Amino acid sequence: MSDALPEQKREMFPRLSASQIARLLALGHRRRVAAGEILIEQGAFSPEFFVVLSGEVVIVQPAVGQDVRLALLGEGQFTGEAALVSGRANVVRVRALTDGEVVAVTPEVLRKLVHSDAELSEVLMRAFLLRRAALISAGRGDTVLVGSRHSAGTLRAREFLGRNGQPYAYIDVDLDPGVQGLLDRFGLRVDEVPVLICRDQRVLKNPSNEEIAACLGFGPPLDPRTVRDVVVVGAGPAGLAAAVYAASEGLDVLVLEGNAPGGQAGSSSRIENYLGFPTGISGQALAARAFAQAEKFGAEIAIPHTAARLRCERRPYSVELTGGGSVKARAIVIATGVQYRKPDSASFTRFEGVGVYYAASAIEAQLCRDEDAIVVGGANSAGQAAVFLAATVRHVDILVRGAGLADTMSRYLISRIEETPNISLHSHSQIVGLEGEDHLERVQVRDSRLSEMRTVPVRHVFLMTGAVANTGWLRGCVALDEKGFVMTGSDLPRAGLASWPLARPPHALESSVPGIFAVGDVRAGSMKRVAAAVGEGSACIQLVHRWLAE
Repeated sequence: MSDALPEQKREMFPRLSASQIARLLALGHRRRVAAGEILIEQGAFSPEFFVVLSGEVVIVQPAVGQDVRLALLGEGQFTGEAALVSGRANVVRVRALTDGEVVAVTPEVLRKLVHSDAELSEVLMRAFLLRRAALISAGRGDTVLVGSRHSAGTLRAREFLGRNGQPYAYIDVDLDPGVQGLLDRFGLRVDEVPVLICRDQRVLKNPSNEEIAACLGFGPPLDPRTVRDVVVVGAGPAGLAAAVYAASEGLDVLVLEGNAPGGQAGSSSRIENYLGFPTGISGQALAARAFAQAEKFGAEIAIPHTAARLRCERRPYSVELTGGGSVKARAIVIATGVQYRKPDSASFTRFEGVGVYYAASAIEAQLCRDEDAIVVGGANSAGQAAVFLAATVRHVDILVRGAGLADTMSRYLISRIEETPNISLHSHSQIVGLEGEDHLERVQVRDSRLSEMRTVPVRHVFLMTGAVANTGWLRGCVALDEKGFVMTGSDLPRAGLASWPLARPPHALESSVPGIFAVGDVRAGSMKRVAAAVGEGSACIQLVHRWLAE
């Protein structure tokens, strides 16, 4: 067997020092292992974290006929990757190659150690994240997704797996000549894609995100009896910031997220005006770092769990979930953000995922490589998408209803667009019709100044035309403004304070119900910027502490 991952790097597979091993040994125990013994099974939750004292341990990907070796661990090296900290099922198998001895530490103890031991935390977290990145890059794991570029369900599944950092191999039925053998093996038809194959055993046809998460062991079920200090609803920049500060300050915090870390910002191709990243950072990379940081401090992040209703008539407060069940908390932080406004036209809905998109990630960029694309919208998100897509598509047309971009887009993005030769701006323009069979083929564009209509042959349209608040689950509980955003602090109208039960006024980020706070884009009057969302999420926890002390 040959190593399947890239050449081992010192940071990915470091050797712990004698003093570091001694600290781990004080928290765990020694145990002998025999050649061939499986220490960690693929698809199961890690029973323990192991440091090799003697002998050799091999990390493999189970395969039909013969396992594929990914890495070999010797004296002082250790097992584990990001799944160990997040409490997800393993994507690889670990077994002893020779007789030897290891230090075994339970995952619960390891998580506490990561929180308290700065030196070991840095070594372990860096290695875990690099290993997960290598697995994703190499397409190694316990999951195969069979799909088609003409399937909206395939795009959804790929985005869910990718944004949640889940390693998987992808097979496109339209491009891979050998896919028919795989389909025959499992008795599947091409028209049943997307198909998810877990650990070469379970087969799911067109699975929902919830079914994917359950198949891959994204985490144990939530206990409805447990009362948390704070439940954060939404894992965008604001929610993740709240989770980091709450967990680091000793609060018992649970984060509920219906899709993937990062929220709307997580789909941004590149954020260039966020403090500390002069060369820019993708929304997904920023979210992944914040996600790992929150878990490092002990926050529990449950994906995918979508809030269906907030029950605020009695304490502790309760959040009911769309899949059934509920969670309780003494304080609630609403961080559900916004989503791009979808046109009412049925023609747009018909082509969602097969020509009409609401995000411009690497997956969408691959789908429209060397073809033309249209971006509709004049805000920063539209500008970021246009610049990102211009690197792979033939030409990008930006359509805006107004006279230009100066009033809605940052100057640095406008300059980037003006300097990019394969981007064109069309003002006073909007799409009024779409045509195609199984995939978008043409759009009708109207120029409001000239009352002219033209047909444009294009297969890819990115809609970024304003946002609506994700607050449908809050109605009847907290005060919302006329656009559906959560009102907080001094902005609350008197009508919203008619039943305010406390002598003090609401805190700055507190809603019309004491102990329920709103941060980020979902809050009325917020700046709708990543930096502002992070600031509100972190500042909110000080107010949560005050509420819990009352």
